[in-house]
Amino acid sequence: MIKKFYVTTPIYYPNDVPHIGHAYTTLAADVLARWHKLNGGDVWFLTGTDEHGKKIEAAAKKKNQKPKEFVDNLIPEFKAAWKKLNIDYNRFIRTTDKDHEKVVQEVLQKVYDKGDIYLGKYEGFYCTGCEAYYTEKDLVNGECPIHKVKVEKLKEESYFFRLSKYKSKLLELYKKGFILPKFRENEIINRVKEGLNDLSISRTSFDWGIPLPFDKKHVCYVWFDALFNYYSGSGKNKKYWPADAHLMGKDILWFHSVYWPAFLMSAGIPLSKRVFAHGWWTFDKEKISKSRGKVINVDELIGIAGVDAVRYFLLRATPFGEDGDFSEQALKDRYNNELANKLGNLVSRVSALAEKNGIRKFKNQDFEKEMGIKICEKKVEDHMLNYEFDKALNEIFSRIDKLNEWVQNKKPWENNDRKDRLEINQGVLYNLVQGIKSISTLLYPFIPQTSEKIAKTFGFKISLKELEKPLKIIKIKKSPILFGKVK
Repeated sequence: MIKKFYVTTPIYYPNDVPHIGHAYTTLAADVLARWHKLNGGDVWFLTGTDEHGKKIEAAAKKKNQKPKEFVDNLIPEFKAAWKKLNIDYNRFIRTTDKDHEKVVQEVLQKVYDKGDIYLGKYEGFYCTGCEAYYTEKDLVNGECPIHKVKVEKLKEESYFFRLSKYKSKLLELYKKGFILPKFRENEIINRVKEGLNDLSISRTSFDWGIPLPFDKKHVCYVWFDALFNYYSGSGKNKKYWPADAHLMGKDILWFHSVYWPAFLMSAGIPLSKRVFAHGWWTFDKEKISKSRGKVINVDELIGIAGVDAVRYFLLRATPFGEDGDFSEQALKDRYNNELANKLGNLVSRVSALAEKNGIRKFKNQDFEKEMGIKICEKKVEDHMLNYEFDKALNEIFSRIDKLNEWVQNKKPWENNDRKDRLEINQGVLYNLVQGIKSISTLLYPFIPQTSEKIAKTFGFKISLKELEKPLKIIKIKKSPILFGKVK
């Protein structure tokens, strides 16, 4: 039976150019999706944009545009960015999509009929920047703890969701490993244990949102609308539900680990399997900030050393889940020292020698023992299932180092007096190409364009099942340069 795998990114606010923060989450989801496809899985990968709410309405007003017109003009930026980064998603969902709006209204009605939504009055603090409600103790010097700007004091009629009712069920859920990485779990558990207030889920002070089906004067609070994209976008007839992994930045873990499962419980919809919150990137040791010019967009990222260099660096440089620091020099160093000098050099040397000598099937037990290719494949699989992308890449590159050493030690360019020297060289090269086949297949989710070029040079298919099969003996030509040095 083919195993289903469904992964999501958060849906992004479209009122900004896609930058390193957006790219990081989306690349991680793409890597996971490609890995499961390599394993023969039936994969669904969802990304998209969150287009309702006061923040979008205000941004559109500044440009003298209607909100829908405003977001329609921005969506091509996101789609173009993901195309440039070689992101292979199945659906790009927009919260203005009619099928999504229909699902949200159906769920709202169901939860209302159950008695989990009631009319009340909301009085408290609200940050439009993160579309979030705050209590006074959450604020830092009267400001939003994320955006560091003054929050609004709101007082209006609102419908509330009975979040407090789900405290015990949420705490039970957390015992099952719902929140990853593990070190982020305690903060959520402790906050939930302190008690949950019922959640305001509607507004009347603006109208850019999905109207409540039971009271058209109110529009749905943006998070109730946005989170249900994961359900409404889960394929035809919700084929891929429940989601296997929701990926997001740590700043929105609360919404995904508290609001989202509570909404699903109330609606009687099976719960997602897990949420994973990664860390933030700093830029040259400073917090990313548009106002201070400390931000790097997708075009700037790619411009440094190409698409595969960006994909490789972001997932190798720091453990997924922890904070990382981006610098142009660090990316160039990894590109030159690892991609060019190690992987690029290996492919170039072996393909040139194979073009000159040819290859001949030769099972060398010492090669497998020293290279540990099969062990590497198993370790990489374990790391990928645990979201340990940096460890998976470390494992692969340790084998690349061993393959480079094997070339140097076996010297398959020598032509001494032995009559069988050519056959020996051909056997050595066969094993080296087999090793390259393994590492480039394992690298495919991370650097797909490069892996495809390598596969074309040596004439193999990229698939984990193909790793068990012997190489086809073909006429090999020297590979074009995979990674030209960058200064």
